[in-house]
Order: sequence, then C-alpha cells, then structure tokens
Amino acid sequence: MTNKVSTHWKGNMQFESDNPNGKTVLMDTTPENGGHSSGLSPKAMMLSSLAGCSGLDVVSVLDKMKVKIADFRMDAYGELTEEHPKYYHTVTLEYHFYGEDLDEKKIKRAVDLSIEKYCGVMEMFRKFANVKTSIHYHNK
Repeated sequence: MTNKVSTHWKGNMQFESDNPNGKTVLMDTTPENGGHSSGLSPKAMMLSSLAGCSGLDVVSVLDKMKVKIADFRMDAYGELTEEHPKYYHTVTLEYHFYGEDLDEKKIKRAVDLSIEKYCGVMEMFRKFANVKTSIHYHNK
C-alpha cells in the first residue's frame, strides 16, 4: 500500500500538506528561521505522529477490553543531534491515564501491544532513535 501526500508552498516559509483523507495541515518555522510560526514544525509533527499512532492503538485496545478511563494524554520529547542534519537521536513517549480505579494491568497491556506490535510509526522511529516509553497512572 502506498500513501501519497501533496505539500504545497503557500509563500514565505509556510507549506500546506494534505492527507489521504483530504484534511490539511499547515507547516511553518519560527521567526528566527524566517517564518511566522503559523503552523506546526515538521519535526514536531513527527512527534505528534508518533503519539497519535500509538494513541489510536491504545484507545482501540482499551475499548475492546472494555476498560474505562476518564482522560488520556501523551507527552512526546525528542532530543536532536547537534550537527546537521539534525534528527531525533532519543525520543521519549510518556502515557498518562486519568480516572477512578484504573485497571493498570489492562492499560499496561494495551500500551505494550501498541509499542511492541501495532504502532508502525514507533517502529519507523526505532530505525534512527532510541525510543523510551513510560506509563503514568493518575487515579482520582
């Protein structure tokens, strides 16, 4: 299967990229790099893609397990190399779950399935970065 996205220059340092489903996203850079910060940076989008991919897996598995959570958030951190081309050499993805009487065993299983089996974006990241993960439970 091949995915195709088209990315169109919108002027200055701004680009608009489409998605196979037709949605678009704006990319830009910071003023110190000639942009206006009017969109997401490409490297930040990579971290968002990682979290989104894994998050979709986790929510799907938890739904199938009939596990209830009140809220779920992921924080992704990317450490860049010093030299050009700068890329993420280490990436940390933190999973935060909120709710009452969280089923930690099932939640851990859902996260592990994403990390080890389902998340293709995470597998891509492993080709160039040390990927670290952690789970945090916030019981109310």
